[in-house]
Amino acid sequence: MTAVTTTIDSQAAGEPIRSGDPESGASLEKVRELLFGLQMRDYDRRFARLEERIAKETSDLREDVKKRIAAIEAAMQREVESLSDRLTHLDDQVARGLRDARQQLHDQEQRLIEELRLQADEIIARLVRESHELRTDKADRAGLAALFTEMAMRLNDQFRLPAAQDSPRD
Repeated sequence: MTAVTTTIDSQAAGEPIRSGDPESGASLEKVRELLFGLQMRDYDRRFARLEERIAKETSDLREDVKKRIAAIEAAMQREVESLSDRLTHLDDQVARGLRDARQQLHDQEQRLIEELRLQADEIIARLVRESHELRTDKADRAGLAALFTEMAMRLNDQFRLPAAQDSPRD
């Protein structure tokens, strides 16, 4: 133990340890072991427990993250399926709405065509009636020409009635 104390004393005095002396190197390790060995072993145990705990927590965290990601993926998949179903229903509603709108337009077109046909028939019938009235109720050209000729002859005193020829004129 005197060598150890001498080495410790020489180190405390600032003297360098001789590297060529095998006994001094081994004794330095012994001193370190005596002074710090217990503390170092305690630190080693603490670090080992800390590493184990960190490894376990990391593993637990990794598993938790995997579970959460799987749950999120499942929820996203359900949501995508739900949205897909809703989209399909919307497509059906839009298609039904378009069919209904087309049918309504077709029906309205048919009604308008029928109304126009009825109005055209009515106008044609009215034109036919008025044309017939003009032909039957009004004087024709030949009748008007005869009337005007007779008037002109009477004005010129050239028209004589058979009864008027026998009677004296004033």
